[in-house]
Amino acid sequence: MSEQKVRVPTPPHPSERREPLPWQRPKPSEEDPQARQRIETILESPSYRQADEDVDFLNRDDIRGLRLQIDYLKPELLMEQHSIRHTIVVFGGTRIRERAAIERDLDALRAALANDPTEPSLQRRLKVAERHLANSHYYDVARQFGRLVATGAADGSPCDLVIMTGGGPGIMEAANRGAYDAGAKSIGLNIHLPHEQYPNPYITPELCFRFHYFALRKLHFLLRAKALVAFPGGYGTFDELFETLTLVQTRTIKPVPVVLVGEQHWRRAFDADFLVDEGLIDLEDRELFWFAETAQEIWDGILHWHEVNGAPLPRRSL
Repeated sequence: MSEQKVRVPTPPHPSERREPLPWQRPKPSEEDPQARQRIETILESPSYRQADEDVDFLNRDDIRGLRLQIDYLKPELLMEQHSIRHTIVVFGGTRIRERAAIERDLDALRAALANDPTEPSLQRRLKVAERHLANSHYYDVARQFGRLVATGAADGSPCDLVIMTGGGPGIMEAANRGAYDAGAKSIGLNIHLPHEQYPNPYITPELCFRFHYFALRKLHFLLRAKALVAFPGGYGTFDELFETLTLVQTRTIKPVPVVLVGEQHWRRAFDADFLVDEGLIDLEDRELFWFAETAQEIWDGILHWHEVNGAPLPRRSL
């Protein structure tokens, strides 16, 4: 008995049909002259928008829980994708810029004052610019430190560490720039604000994130942190510094080294010894941070802290 030949049909097209399904065509106008207008009204209705594409829906107050989740999850997944395991977090003032930029501002202000020497606002701006010039060396220190972290440990072998900043100008730019100078990745955690802002140009593009919630941004600052380095800065710098000190003080997080750069500045801005003398913090709380002046001092201190803690900074093989 001969075998019957089985006819195998041609595989269907992965996305197209020879005959469209009924719902692939709108109801014809000849069946209902007003059908087309009704369909367009439905298609334009906010309810018909796909949920993950409906920005108005996602911005509702009662969807905040979901926004918190994705605000955390996007940078988390991308940092995992880039094998980011350990970071050195650098904070500092956005107004502390490189010396050449401040000198240009000073020249312009002096020229303006020469034309109007009694203008009080110009006099005030000149004094501020002169202070910025005096503090511009911190930009250089932050840039040198970023390069040190990127290029390696005391024995010359590179560490599995990445510079992380708030993504803005000033000290943050300098630290990202130091890593950029060394050809290394660095991270910027920017934040959505009511006014327009730009990330600094030295962050690795794939590792520059913009958060909606300050709380989630702060969480990511500390999740992988192996040290916090605080340069002179304003309210934002104080916010991050004091929150970190509080979390370490209460042992809500494992202790991390905290370095304040510029002892003379910080002793005026934040008198921890006074708080100890007043009995508002304990002596051991004063020991949660130390001062440094140069990039090498910062780096050596962090390495020493981790050695004494029995957990040397991670190294990756050359």
